[in-house]
Amino acid sequence: MERGVQPIIVWFRDDLRLSDHPALHEAAARGAPVICLYVLDEESRALKAPAARSLGGAARWWLAQSLRALARSLEARGVPLVLREGAAADVIAAMARETDARAVFWNTIAHTPHQAVEAEIQAALANDGIDSQIFAGDLLVEPKAIRNKENRGLRVFTPFWRRVQGFGDPPKPLPAPRKLTARPEVASDALDDWKLEPTRPDWAGGLRESWTPGEASAQARLKAFLGKGVHGYTDDRDRPDRDGTSRLSPHLRFGEISPRQIWHAARFAAAEHPRLTADIDKFLSELGWREFCRHLLFDVPDMAGRNLQESFDGFPWKRDTKALKAWQRGLTGYPIVDAGMRQLWHTGVMHNRVRMVVASFLVKHLLIDWRQGEQWFWDTLVDADAGSNPANWQWVAGSGADAAPYFRVFNPILQGEKFDPDGVYIRRWVPELADLPNDLIHQPWTATPIELAGANITLGKTYPEPIIDHKVGRERALAAYAKIRGKD
Repeated sequence: MERGVQPIIVWFRDDLRLSDHPALHEAAARGAPVICLYVLDEESRALKAPAARSLGGAARWWLAQSLRALARSLEARGVPLVLREGAAADVIAAMARETDARAVFWNTIAHTPHQAVEAEIQAALANDGIDSQIFAGDLLVEPKAIRNKENRGLRVFTPFWRRVQGFGDPPKPLPAPRKLTARPEVASDALDDWKLEPTRPDWAGGLRESWTPGEASAQARLKAFLGKGVHGYTDDRDRPDRDGTSRLSPHLRFGEISPRQIWHAARFAAAEHPRLTADIDKFLSELGWREFCRHLLFDVPDMAGRNLQESFDGFPWKRDTKALKAWQRGLTGYPIVDAGMRQLWHTGVMHNRVRMVVASFLVKHLLIDWRQGEQWFWDTLVDADAGSNPANWQWVAGSGADAAPYFRVFNPILQGEKFDPDGVYIRRWVPELADLPNDLIHQPWTATPIELAGANITLGKTYPEPIIDHKVGRERALAAYAKIRGKD
């Protein structure tokens, strides 16, 4: 093959989009044939380390839909999406030899196991005399740009976010290539052979009902949110009974949309409608929290397995399989907790305020190790993120960076009454309580027998009694915390 027509391989990872994709943009600009490759890598040694985990079930379902959407977008521009399975360094080096590629381009992931794989690939390609280029495309600011005097990342969000904002606007998003030149006859795996989607049983009906993965859906969701949904975001984001959040998190998790696309679209909306500035600033601070968690992950790649604050290594967690299962199934007897857990199972997400409530309940009322909750979320969330998921759980547990103090124990009754005052969220996800009046729906155990009968409820049968009294749970949590603080 003549040198002028040697292809460039673009390795897709957690960046399943065509717009603002630096590696693809550069490859297209070179004018050479482009091979768009996705590797399902569950074999690389670095990805088997404690710091990295295989995708959970819900995320695997999303990945399958996202790959289909990406393949359609690429085919519209004249190239197929090539799928291969195996250790990325072996697969990519073999494909580069097979296709006589001149180079391999990809966007980096700022997580030690993934960067170890990148280094393996660079070495393998260099050994064959093949160029490789790595681009930044997953963050607003790279972790190495924000360090303290000890060359560590910041552990408190507010000064971190101030530093990020101090860099000014990130580079403007890159356009999607209008057309790409294919390198013919490159063999591909069949997506269905990867068995990413559940079949027996097929538990993904609620996911299909709730989501349309893909770049087009991500862009449409962002446009709709900034057009109408962002108004009142500062308050509505805490209300699970309202449609007050962007629902962009799984799209962002799989890179169907980039942080800088969100940033620039939000800043443009604020400039067009100054009255929305406060709500948009709050929305962007949530994007900042995702960034903060990714920077934490850069410094602590095994954050899902160990406490960021070592004082929690001696915490007296309880092993309570029965209580854990009740929590997982949404059968704790606390309506706001159960509503959240059932929403999670059906849709693959949970309202952000409710995530804090259910996490606090598991860690503090039940004294179950935050890692068990984090693992359940990892398997059931479509937006399960290697940075945000463990960082958020450690925030609630009190063991993490910029953490909520352990002695702050969410009262699930008051949280429900405050943020779901009319019981709309609870009635949606715990329909057996639907006929209770608003003043009882958050604590059905206080209803009289006549009131329960009128709502067709039999506590302990049609709906469980609380598995622990709130006051008892709170006192037990504080006593456990006192032990590790040396106050017992």
